[in-house]
Amino acid sequence: MAQNITSPSDEASRVLMVSMRNLKFHVSRSAIYEFEDIICNTDTVDLVSPSFNPTLFKVTNFLANKAAKFFKNAKLFRSLVNYKFKVKKEYDLFFIFCQSPQDLLILNSIKGWRKKCRHAVCWLDEIWAKDIDRWRAQLELLKDFDSIFMNFSSSIERVQNIIRRPCYAIPYGVDTVKFCPYPAGLYRCIDVLNIGRRSTVTHNALLELVEQEKLFYIYDTIKDLYMIDYRYHRSLYTNFVKRSRYMIANKAKFDLTGKTNPQEEVGPRFFEGAAGGTIMLGVPPKCKDFTKYFDWQEPAFEIPFDCSNIAGILAELDAQPQYQERMRKNNVINSLLKHDWVYRWEKILATLGLENTPQIRKRKAHLQNLVDIVEDSSNSYQEARLVLARSQ
Repeated sequence: MAQNITSPSDEASRVLMVSMRNLKFHVSRSAIYEFEDIICNTDTVDLVSPSFNPTLFKVTNFLANKAAKFFKNAKLFRSLVNYKFKVKKEYDLFFIFCQSPQDLLILNSIKGWRKKCRHAVCWLDEIWAKDIDRWRAQLELLKDFDSIFMNFSSSIERVQNIIRRPCYAIPYGVDTVKFCPYPAGLYRCIDVLNIGRRSTVTHNALLELVEQEKLFYIYDTIKDLYMIDYRYHRSLYTNFVKRSRYMIANKAKFDLTGKTNPQEEVGPRFFEGAAGGTIMLGVPPKCKDFTKYFDWQEPAFEIPFDCSNIAGILAELDAQPQYQERMRKNNVINSLLKHDWVYRWEKILATLGLENTPQIRKRKAHLQNLVDIVEDSSNSYQEARLVLARSQ
């Protein structure tokens, strides 16, 4: 059964959005659902979120996508069996965020979405250039859209050649309000945060520090991470980031780059780490997008993939509290000014010639107020830590 969530106001909704939130529960999707929530809070939206047994959906989605590839026709197959939603109202905009091309088959269960919506937009998330040909059947469904937005800019040209529709580069985003460590003045009680793919060398060196220096180090310990509730997970992760002194952040699929995947892209970790004011340690991608989207001084501190000397680097940085404070503030301020999800939604609307809403303008004003607070703040965690140490 579809769940429809209207906008906070009593206005007729101008946006119809389809979400995978009741079908896909992997932790990597929590940021996507965060974006959808911000759209719902800053625009007038009807949200269609089909519900289906998630274990069974894995099977039906896999089989439908396999069949679509085999028969080279994605319109023939539905990933949702015995489910149909018919669009009856008219909307200015249809929007769907697809983390993977396999998500597109859900469109075959939403009847009338193209006819009832004046504009149609898809945000196509992670699609690597090397994988485009094997997703050709699914990508053909994008021909029904007016515009496609993609955060892997190196893949845009090949996708556009297939679907013959306008494709636009757009960076990832983050809820910078929730990630912002100000004005609470949070104590950064976590020494190092290391989530996702990691270097065994760096990880082992950090584990040694845990034993030698009583380092508080948080890292993944299980595979196939699935969420009970995306809001719980996102809240936990957000609090990890803005309470961490340091966070390991590397280019997307860093352990495959140069081997099976030469493409370098900016992963979401950089947007999240910057917004949370943690000091990011790792290898940023060597691409124009990183330089363009993180165009301020030292958004991250570069260290090798395999960093056996992580202890020495942390000690060197710990001895520079003013340098750290400058990095933290620059990251938080620039994130508030450039990387909140609301700016991404604003860009999509502007591309289509649709007007901003009062809620969008209100959120942007709040972001500017937070910038003013960060600029006026003076106390840093490192300075407080040094004062505390001297007093003991």
